Amino acid sequence: MKLVVQVKLLPTSEQASALAATLRACNDAANWLSAEAFTHGVTSRGGLQTLSYAALRARELSAQPALHVLRKVADAYAALKANVQAGNVGKPGSKRYLRATSKPITFRAGAAQPFDDRCLSWQVNSATVSIWTIRGRLKGLAFTGHPEQLELLAGCRRGESDLLYRRGQWFLIATCEVPEADEEQRPNGFIGVDLGIVNIATTSTGRQHSGRWLNRRRDKDRRLRTKLQRKGTKSAERRAKKHAGREARRARDINHKISKSIVSEAQRTGRGIALEDLGGIRERVRLKKPQRVTLHSWSFHQLGRFIEYKAKRVGVPVVHVEPAHTSRECSRCHHIDRRNRPSQAMFACRSCGFVEHADLNASHNIAARGWCTWVRGARSVAPALSPTA
Repeated sequence: MKLVVQVKLLPTSEQASALAATLRACNDAANWLSAEAFTHGVTSRGGLQTLSYAALRARELSAQPALHVLRKVADAYAALKANVQAGNVGKPGSKRYLRATSKPITFRAGAAQPFDDRCLSWQVNSATVSIWTIRGRLKGLAFTGHPEQLELLAGCRRGESDLLYRRGQWFLIATCEVPEADEEQRPNGFIGVDLGIVNIATTSTGRQHSGRWLNRRRDKDRRLRTKLQRKGTKSAERRAKKHAGREARRARDINHKISKSIVSEAQRTGRGIALEDLGGIRERVRLKKPQRVTLHSWSFHQLGRFIEYKAKRVGVPVVHVEPAHTSRECSRCHHIDRRNRPSQAMFACRSCGFVEHADLNASHNIAARGWCTWVRGARSVAPALSPTA
């Protein structure tokens, strides 16, 4: 299983200047190559190498950095082609489609640049790296990180690392190949996880992950976003972009904490985790306008993926179940009726009279379906992810 570890670099002023010049040179070369690729209609790695390798070497780049620039440009055009084919950039002829396809791909001056082991070496014990720059090799470049991250780097780092400049700070992002723990073959039941609007996650053990403070913060974020969008000035756009990044980081942090709590509880009790298969949820569900805004403003997919990769690391089995009627089905008598939900928070069965919090009742149904899925052997495992550790 692949994990991504991010560490912060602590360069001196001279080292920072060399790193900035190197990143700028690499991305300037990538922009030049992107324009050449767009002009000649050549976007494959082999084609770009034949077309422009010698010219890249003449732009202060050594052999390996030049090849990494080639691959970065080729991968960017491959991703654009995939998005065009999938319809992610709008319909052909639309403004969005033309904006994406009518000009060369560009790279920011501080965009990430990959380095392999020929250009970058790690000395984890001394918390330093040695890295190639256009001003020569930098040795003894200090970095810092969480002890768990440093342990992963020491034992599991594989492949390339990316140099990144973000918000005035330097980072290295390394890929680690982490062995998966043996999966529990006979779990002691399953913890059902219901994902929702008021409570982001509710487990069948009775834990609710959210709270009024978080929902108030999300409402405040939406109001500010709407205000800035209506203003429409350049300064408002800059502030909206900065605020969006802050929202995304907060959501990622909360999703990490929720997923860690759920996986830790499952590991401690010897259970598996049952999740709803939420593919296409935005197209399936019918909600009032305020609820639609709330639903679309939280990354439930990210939370699910975090739960999956953390569960793999400790051997906790994860299954995905059919989400239909989990909120309308009674977890006691299994009677299904839309009238079983007299309000958003309450479940009251029309058949047996069972009353419980609606999210908790749904999580019990998900847990039961998870066990049935496991017994049938129809385990559902999502594709692998490379999240930040």
